[in-house]
Amino acid sequence: MPSQSAPGDPLSYPTHGFPNVAIDVFTAAEWELLVRLPGRVIVAATHTGTPGRTVQEGLAGLEAMAAGRSFDSDLVRAVVAAVYAERLPNGPTRPAGDLLDECRAAVRVLGNRADPADSAAYRQWVQSIAARVCAGGRGARGPAAEQLGPVDRRFLADLGHALGMV
Repeated sequence: MPSQSAPGDPLSYPTHGFPNVAIDVFTAAEWELLVRLPGRVIVAATHTGTPGRTVQEGLAGLEAMAAGRSFDSDLVRAVVAAVYAERLPNGPTRPAGDLLDECRAAVRVLGNRADPADSAAYRQWVQSIAARVCAGGRGARGPAAEQLGPVDRRFLADLGHALGMV
């Protein structure tokens, strides 16, 4: 009889279609954090800076999230696949905490369990999602940092620090 994953284990839900990444190194709570964080960044970035952000900015964030499918990181591709497949463990979800605290928690998880290259790729990907939203969806990279408002620049700087990018 084949072994079965325990309830709450990241592998207790279907993994068909996931890129070849050892997601079993993460606990269910850690995997949920990594999968939900990019969406939380989109929401936070759309509520930061310029008042009246529209659907265009949110769509830019989703486009940046989807761009993770072409990253040279099995981890990022697996997270994107999980986001779009909505493959998270069943059961109660963790309450949403402070975004920067969640980013710092993700950095700790990645530092403890992920390949350094995958960790760097994930953190850069999450930062790029926020940058695309703050840029208002203009162009592939949006405006230069100097063209962003001070609130957006501060948000991106704080996020970068929390992700260990600076």
